[in-house]
Amino acid sequence: MTTPFPFTAVVGQDDLRLALLLNAVSPAVGGVLVRGEKGTAKSTAVRALSALLPEVDVVSGCRFSCDPSSPDPDCPDGPHASGASRPRQARMVELPVGASEDRLVGALDIERALAEGVKAFEPGLLADAHRGILYVDEVNLLHDHLVDLLLDAAAMGASYVEREGVSVRHAARFLLVGTMNPEEGELRPQLLDRFGLTVEVAASREPDQRVEVVRRRLAYDDDPADFAARWADEEAAVRQRIVAARELLPKVRLGDGALRQIAATCAAFEVDGMRADIVMARTATALAAWAGRTDVLAEDVRQAALLALPHRRRRNPFDAPGLDEDKLDETLEAFSGDDDPDPDPDPDPDGPGGGGGQPSPDEGPQGGDSGAQPEAGEGGEPQTAGAGSGERSPVGAAEPFRTKVLSVPGIGEGAAGRRSRARTEHGRTTGARRPQGALTKLHLAATVQAAAPHQRARGRSGPGLVVRRDDLRQATREGREGNLVLFVVDASGSMAARQRMSAVKGAVLSLLLDAYQRRDKVGLVTFRGSSAEVALPPTSSVDAAAVRLESLPTGGRTPLAAGLLKAHEVLRVERLRDPARRPLVVVVTDGRATGGPEPVALAGRAARLFAAESVASVVVDCESGPVRLGLAGRLAKELGAAAVTLDELRADSIAGLVREVQGNRRAA
Repeated sequence: MTTPFPFTAVVGQDDLRLALLLNAVSPAVGGVLVRGEKGTAKSTAVRALSALLPEVDVVSGCRFSCDPSSPDPDCPDGPHASGASRPRQARMVELPVGASEDRLVGALDIERALAEGVKAFEPGLLADAHRGILYVDEVNLLHDHLVDLLLDAAAMGASYVEREGVSVRHAARFLLVGTMNPEEGELRPQLLDRFGLTVEVAASREPDQRVEVVRRRLAYDDDPADFAARWADEEAAVRQRIVAARELLPKVRLGDGALRQIAATCAAFEVDGMRADIVMARTATALAAWAGRTDVLAEDVRQAALLALPHRRRRNPFDAPGLDEDKLDETLEAFSGDDDPDPDPDPDPDGPGGGGGQPSPDEGPQGGDSGAQPEAGEGGEPQTAGAGSGERSPVGAAEPFRTKVLSVPGIGEGAAGRRSRARTEHGRTTGARRPQGALTKLHLAATVQAAAPHQRARGRSGPGLVVRRDDLRQATREGREGNLVLFVVDASGSMAARQRMSAVKGAVLSLLLDAYQRRDKVGLVTFRGSSAEVALPPTSSVDAAAVRLESLPTGGRTPLAAGLLKAHEVLRVERLRDPARRPLVVVVTDGRATGGPEPVALAGRAARLFAAESVASVVVDCESGPVRLGLAGRLAKELGAAAVTLDELRADSIAGLVREVQGNRRAA
């Protein structure tokens, strides 16, 4: 067995270590989500924690780790009579990103269940993790339905398996820890809320601390056992402190004063629901127990807020996680009276009761609409050398709005999402087929229909149905998939009017928000001057796309053909990496093509490459003014795409644009 890296030997990362230890003291806190860049000891710290957890007593022979002092009455291996038990180390179970639903919750032997009425159940990872740690690396890449199952089990302390009238329930109480790199995409806000605490980790910029990290890692790699032995005393001390804190936890008093501070803090930061209040209360109590105290202090409430609230403040993927600590201190100070039932009825209007932290309209451009920026600098903004007609500095995006659904025609088989129709493991049942590999979703009627004609030949004499493997039928289901939404954005001089580019960025930002909600991958290609570039390769991180869009400068000629060809190349490479994910190309342009010989003809030939491959496309026409040339409409015809103006992105007609284009192709 591999010797884990000692928990106490992890350098720095104080918040990460504290959050993990608090959950070890009180698993009711609800787990930890660790966000940070790669190579920051996220996984190392989590794996090291399992060695610090006290041993647990389990019923001998029970596959579900029942506690002999209070066995689960519904345990599939039960009922358990008082008898033999054994101690063992608390487990740390890892859930792979590519795991199936059956691997997570367990699987029933459907053939035996139908033929014999026997609940033959093979436990999954949730059963293995009971009374231990369940660790999900890259939790943001886990399929949504698995995350839902995982978090439901964590919230209820039990796992339920329901298959065609056969039901199994078993206890599943575990410390849930997830790690993720935000560059690879975000979790949904409602899933973020289900993690009790969150911490942000980053590599230290202090040379001495980095030297110590390298020194300890090299020493561990040279001789793991010897390195662990050198930290054995520190490990034992922390283990004993966890045990002592667990014993003290029921005696900790959470007074009314601390509760008012918790409630006021959650209200001041406009946190949705009541889960944050409960998590903060449990965290503050665990902090007091960890410190060896029986009373919760204001410092415990403050630390609990810093761990429990940042991820609950996010309303969309473009909001930066974090907490305004000055506002937090003001709130705690305003409600600092110990158990005082009559707090100040006239709080400072700029404090926690007056919406503090929000900039007033005259505080500066960071709080206002980008369209209200002064126009005086438009003619005198800096130009880059050799930029032709000049490069203008980036402008802010207009306020995003809700867009209608753009979908890819036909039925795909890509990753689960919420955009286009697809054959998926979850959705409405549309038919049945013979299973290819393990049976995951039984089609009961089709199975009975396949087995019925053979009952006499198989010697059926009783009420049970004689079912064989060849009779089983897999249900085929139709749901929704996520697509690759590739934005091709014209950043040339013809788009450079500040008010116009602000509206364009606002529209693209709105589409990015829609892509986030529908579980799409996104990419960004921009073109201006004499060439095109991939501003963002296809990724699940839509907030990264928003950052690139916000800093996008404009100016120069309009190499439309170069932009289309670059997008075509991106799609070609992406098909090799992820062939099941279908693309949707959104071209944002006024349709002009300048620069080089025959730019219009060249752009037309590039557009016909997409039409020949039946790539679903939409052209967002950014042309404005009383006189319109209709160039974007011509481009749309070459692409075989729908054309829509910026204003029409809000219109009901946008929902069927791609399907209409497909119908037009068939009619032609």
